[in-house]
Amino acid sequence: MDVARCLGEANLINGDLLPILALWWATGQKSKHMTRISLACLELLVPLTWPVEFHSQMTVNHHRHTPYIQQTQVQYKRGILKYGGSTLLRAVIRIALPSMVTARSEREARDEGILKLMLYFLRNIAIISPNTRLAAEGEEEETSRSATINAFHDQDAFALLLTMCSNVGDDFNLQDIILMEIIFHIVKGVNVEKLFMDDDQRKAKRTDELSDLLKKENSVRREYAKNAPTRHGRFGTMIWVKRDDAKVSTVSGQDVLRDDQTTLHKMDQSKKWNKPKPRRKQEDAVQNSNFNMPAHLNSEATKNLRTFVEEFLDSGFNPLFTHVRKAIEREAERVLDINTRQFFYTVGWFLKAERVRRARQSRQRTAQNGGRTKDIEPDSYGLVAGVLNQETFISLNRAMQNSLDNKEWQDLNAQMRCFTQILLTVQEMAVSPLEEDQEIAENIQNRIFYEETTHDRILAIVRGYKDQGFGYLDACTELAHVFLRMLERYSKLNADMQIRSRRKAKRKQKKADKGTEDVADDDEERDSEAEDEVDAAQVTKERSFDFKRFAAKFCNQSCVDTFVAFTGFYKELNSEQLKRAHRYFYRIAFKQEMTTLLFRVDIISLFYRMIKGPGPMDSSDSVFKEWEELVRQIIRRMIKKLDQRPAL
Repeated sequence: MDVARCLGEANLINGDLLPILALWWATGQKSKHMTRISLACLELLVPLTWPVEFHSQMTVNHHRHTPYIQQTQVQYKRGILKYGGSTLLRAVIRIALPSMVTARSEREARDEGILKLMLYFLRNIAIISPNTRLAAEGEEEETSRSATINAFHDQDAFALLLTMCSNVGDDFNLQDIILMEIIFHIVKGVNVEKLFMDDDQRKAKRTDELSDLLKKENSVRREYAKNAPTRHGRFGTMIWVKRDDAKVSTVSGQDVLRDDQTTLHKMDQSKKWNKPKPRRKQEDAVQNSNFNMPAHLNSEATKNLRTFVEEFLDSGFNPLFTHVRKAIEREAERVLDINTRQFFYTVGWFLKAERVRRARQSRQRTAQNGGRTKDIEPDSYGLVAGVLNQETFISLNRAMQNSLDNKEWQDLNAQMRCFTQILLTVQEMAVSPLEEDQEIAENIQNRIFYEETTHDRILAIVRGYKDQGFGYLDACTELAHVFLRMLERYSKLNADMQIRSRRKAKRKQKKADKGTEDVADDDEERDSEAEDEVDAAQVTKERSFDFKRFAAKFCNQSCVDTFVAFTGFYKELNSEQLKRAHRYFYRIAFKQEMTTLLFRVDIISLFYRMIKGPGPMDSSDSVFKEWEELVRQIIRRMIKKLDQRPAL
């Protein structure tokens, strides 16, 4: 850390290394001496641009130097992307080009090291971003994700990634993990729907988002104006409220003079219980691998990234992720714990990108054919078949179970997103015009829904939510929603559906003959029988599946609390997320006839606030009418239940 800070203060990279690389690119590519010097510059660039973060093993020295080094690395990135007419990335790729064209059987350790240096350098540039906790120096747009994507496109870094990804396993055997890391840091947090929008659609989307924000702002202003202080009413006010137990509470503020409801509401707001939170294990590399934060791209970067994503899906998706999955399964030395999270998130992101791309292509072809869909030849899902096989499902189920058992919530978040996108892809395959895709989708659904352990795992995830963050909450509710819908549809189509149930059964040894034996023999037999009683064996059996019985398992307080916590963010949720929560409560209240689970003061208060305020939903929203009708029916049933049983 001390050396890195000294070199940063000396301006070694921007002042010396980058001019040397620019000079070599301009004049000295044929000189072996200059080529060696440029390689030495690259060997210095990689460790100096290696991302640093706050983690649990930091010393005082780390805390002293890390903020400065983070700011210095942003300056490094700005210089690398802008210095010398934007040719430095191309120069670094040119350094490794001789090692790339060498056949894999003829490569030496030096060649593999040069390739690794080049890829790690690209990875570092993709990761480095301004720290929001530090004051920004210079123009932030120069080091943003958009600037990185544009530089990768203009300087042939994307072409390099596509070439290497499509040849993983043939010519590049040890570079799979680092290639996946680069792609992960390029696409994390990018909105897939916006990525595949046209310019007109994107402008309309931004206009709608702006109008929604203005409506929310006007709503907040109206709520504030109801209790806003007037010119002659800015004097202090304090009142006493007599409670039922003859005690007195003090409430301050002129807004409490409005009515009794406002007074009680302000009293409730002052009641805060700071529940003690258990100490959690600190996770390393939180910022660099945080995919919950949205990334905003400009129009040029969106176009360049969309081109790369489409070409990657066409040529590099199956080779790269098949090879990475095999490396993770055999626990190769180059695989780190964080790579598993990156693998599942990236797979889920590209599966969603493929679905959105197919929908966009279908709309374009339909418009070109004048609205006739019969003349359009459907495309197969073979481009993403590498992650729709049994090996991937086994790895995903094992990883989800391990993350759930070890409470690795961010890993489980990425795995839930991946599983959700696999289910949605299979759902689209099931309605594909191609019979081959329909058969594959039928087999995949049969494998997924056949194991009862998968059903129990989804249920345990929804029940086990305890303040793991909104990203985790969104992922687990979406997975439960998609899984329940698909399972319900599949069980209706297959009336005689069977599932494999695994239970633990006690093994009892047959009793020995009741003859007279020695006391020692009796003791020995009793001990062995006790051991057999404790020893448990997995008993596997098939049984018929009843969807209503399975859906009833989601009708408990833990699952309700999870969806209530999700619905509590109703002001920030989009229409799809609000519809997801609505479907769950509708299922509980009317399909499962368990409305009493919703007869809680906090739930009724939340529903009333969503419809009547303060801070209600936008009445022009498409799902407002559905929520209004749902809340009306629930409150009506609650009133009937109170009339029947006043003790409630």
